[in-house]
Parts: sequence; structure tokens; C-alpha cells
Amino acid sequence: MDHSTDEHDPYRRPDESPMSPEPPEPPEPPEPPEPPEPLESPESPESLVPPRPPEPTATATGAPCDAVAAAIGNASLLGVGYLLLGHRRPAAVAALGTVTLLSLAASTAATWCEVLLLLWWVVGVAHGWFLTRRREHVVRRVQRYGALVVAVAVVLTAVVLRVGAHGIGNRVDEAREAGDCEEAVAAQSEVRSGHRVVGATLVEPGDAVVETCRRLERAASTLYDAGQVGDVEELERGFGVLARVLTEPGHERVVQTTLDTFLDTLPAEDACDTAETAGWLRDREPTRDVLDRSADAATRTEPAALAGCGDALMGEGKWKQARARYQRLLDAYPDEPLTGKARSGVKKAGLAIELDEVRTLIGATYSAGSGYCDKPAKYSAAPPPRKGTNRALFLGDTDYTGKLPAGWRTDDPVEAALVVCADAAKNGAAVESCSYKNNKFKHFPHRVTFHKVKVPLKVYELRTGKRVDPRSVQIGGKSCPAVLRYEYYGTYDYGPGDQFVSTTKSGIRDAFRPVVTR
Repeated sequence: MDHSTDEHDPYRRPDESPMSPEPPEPPEPPEPPEPPEPLESPESPESLVPPRPPEPTATATGAPCDAVAAAIGNASLLGVGYLLLGHRRPAAVAALGTVTLLSLAASTAATWCEVLLLLWWVVGVAHGWFLTRRREHVVRRVQRYGALVVAVAVVLTAVVLRVGAHGIGNRVDEAREAGDCEEAVAAQSEVRSGHRVVGATLVEPGDAVVETCRRLERAASTLYDAGQVGDVEELERGFGVLARVLTEPGHERVVQTTLDTFLDTLPAEDACDTAETAGWLRDREPTRDVLDRSADAATRTEPAALAGCGDALMGEGKWKQARARYQRLLDAYPDEPLTGKARSGVKKAGLAIELDEVRTLIGATYSAGSGYCDKPAKYSAAPPPRKGTNRALFLGDTDYTGKLPAGWRTDDPVEAALVVCADAAKNGAAVESCSYKNNKFKHFPHRVTFHKVKVPLKVYELRTGKRVDPRSVQIGGKSCPAVLRYEYYGTYDYGPGDQFVSTTKSGIRDAFRPVVTR
């Protein structure tokens, strides 16, 4: 810039001369030097303070962060450390991974899932610290305290739930070992979803115990119902369940408790049902385990049950079944005090069976060749034939036996000593022959021979069922009446033929007297 003046400058005063350069300002005098600091003695406290570290150089990238807070935040398994670092996506991934692993652990109850979850926790903490390696580290106490609260809350909750799950598992195991299914089920019912999330491996065995107890409960119900009615098939099914549970380690005591509970319900109300149940227990093939205790229950209950069942069946008229129960008592328990009663029962039942058979045969007899007369049977309690007149059952043709004295005859086999089967009458010994004129055909007289009435007999001693004499009787009577009436058919009259003598009650009685008299 041109600093020359113009003489025609209107602003210049007249008395002023043209501008000339101003002289330079003199330089400021230098400041006096500061007096030197006094030297401090080595003993002074200030000399012991270490020098401040140099400020970090600006080589880190990103905003300053608290690495400790980030690591603690990730220790919560919820990705809190990532949020403190401003990484939202890794935080979401961390939370989602934790939820997935917890769900997997709860559903599978596998140890490897818990190990994987622990590794996930370690990796999250390490990764949170790793992300701060290129950033300026600062201490942010609020973040640390907040992250610590969340992490401690999560870890403490997990620890409390896992300790609770461990305690429940121990109680279930103790109850199972004591054989107390009811207590085991009650303890397992305290399991909550939190226990399953953090301690699935601890509570899952309890679920198996509960399921086993449910199976045993159903088996106990089956055994009780079967034992009360003597259902052998249901007994086999119930014992099959117990046998299968025994194959699972650690369940011997609960099986024993279930079995003992069932055995304590014996005897049942009905003696025959008890006998069926006890008989099956006694005949059961030994398995060399706690189930063999059932044989003791059979020994305890079966003798009285067999005797009582036999008596009940006798009262119902089921003689064969009653005798089978008495005989089983004698065969299986020969030294029991009830054997005397059983022997008497066998005898009574046997007599009842014989009598029942005799009555059946008598009812089926309609001729000398049917029923009892065809297949005689004994009745051991029948009175033996004695001297004098013996009462008899007269079967078959009763044309003549029906006219015998009432004192000789009986319809009750209990009172009979003999069974007399009479066949149709035949001509016996000839008594007399007579000639008769035929009033219609006078030139054709008839010669008629009269015979005694011969009655073929089958006589049995009822007590033994053996046949005895006589084999027949002949009844005498009057012959050759003045008039003989008869009927003829056709054109020709061939006469009446041979005729029976005319019998009387006394004649019939005399003929049959040797049959009933000994």
C-alpha cells in the first residue's frame, strides 16, 4: 500500500505537514526471572509424593469405557455389558442365546447343556472385556455398581434355585430309599419352573421317581382288587409291574412297601377268594428278590382260608369244590392244626358227592336198564344190610313192587340199604293147565297154561354199589278161573295163550320177602 500523502488532501489541516512514518515502539523490557524454588529437605512429606503419571497419548479408538463394568455386565448372561459398550445387537444375541440354552437345559436335563451354559457365561465375560482393548479405560462407578447388582441378582437367583433343587432331589432320594412314595411325591411337587431351568439335572431324577411311584400305586390298586376277589390274572399283572420296577436300580424299598401293603390286606372277606389268592402266591415261581415275601403271606393265610372255603362250599352244596379245598389243605399243610377238620370235611364232602350222584342216577332211572340200574353207584353212608327187614329203593317196573308194604319201601337213598330194580314180569314156573270152551267158536276149545309171575331183579347193596341176590322172584297165585276173559284181534281167534296166575298182596309180599330180609 502506498503510504505517500497527497498535498491536495482535503482532510489535512493547514498547519500539518505531510505524514511521515512513525518511529517503532520500544520493546517491552523482559520479565525478571523467577527466583529459584527453595530446595526441600528429603525429610519433607511433599518429597514422598510420587510424580503424576503422564497423560495417555491419544492412540485409542472409540469412546472411553469401563472394561470392568462391561465384563461384570456380561456376567449377568443378559448382555448388559454389551449395552454399556453401546453394542445393542450383541446384547440381543447374548440374551437370546441365554434363553435358548436355559430352555434346552430345562427340556433335556442333560449335563452337557449345563456345561455349554457355563461356557457361554465364560465366553460372554471374556468377550465383553475383549471389546474394550482398543478403547480408553475409565472408571465409571455407577456402571460398575449397576452391572454388579444385575449380575449378582442373576447369579444369586440361580444359586438359590439350584440349591433348592438339590435339596428337593435329596429329599426325594431319601424318601425313595426309605420306601415312602407318598413323601417322595410330596417333595417332588415343590419343584417349580425356576428349579427346572437352572437345576434340571437335579430335579429330573425326581420325575422318574414320581412316575415309578405312580406305576406302583396303580399296581397296588390292581393287587388289592385282585386279592379281594381271587383274580389270578390280575395278580399276575400286578406282580409283573413290581418285577419290572425292581429292574430299575434303587427302587427295592418302594417295591417292598407296595408289596407289604398288599399282603397286609389279606385275608379278604371271602374265604374262597383268599384261598385263591394265597394259593397263587404259594405256587408262584420264586424270583430270589423281595417278591418272594409273598410266600410267607400264603403260609399265614391259606390254611384257614381253605378250611373256611370248604365249609362255605359245603353249605352251598358244591361238594366237589369243597372236597378239593379240604384236600389241598391236607396236601400242602399236613402239620397244620386244621388238618383234623380238613379230614372230616373230605369225608363229609365225599359222602355228599356220592349221595348227590346216587340221587342223580335214581332220577334218571325209568326202567331196569337205565339210570342207577344200569350204572350203580355207592353211597358209603347208607345203612348196611342187617338182620331182619331192610328198607329199599324200588326202581324200574313197579307193577308189583308198588304193592309192597310201605315199611319196606323208601324214596330217600339216605334211609335205604338196598336198591331193587324190577324188570317187566315174565312167565315163571307153570302151575296148571286148563281147557276153556270158546263161546264164539265152540268147536275150537283152548288149552291155557297158568304160570307164576317171574320178576327179574337187579338188587344192589347201596353202601357198596355191589349186586347181591336174588336175581328174580316168582309170585304165586290162583289159576284156572271159571271164566277167562281175553280179547283177540283179526279174523281168527287163537286163544288167550299162557296166563299169569292171579296174584294177591300177600303173595307179592311173600315173594319179595327174601329180597329185603337178611
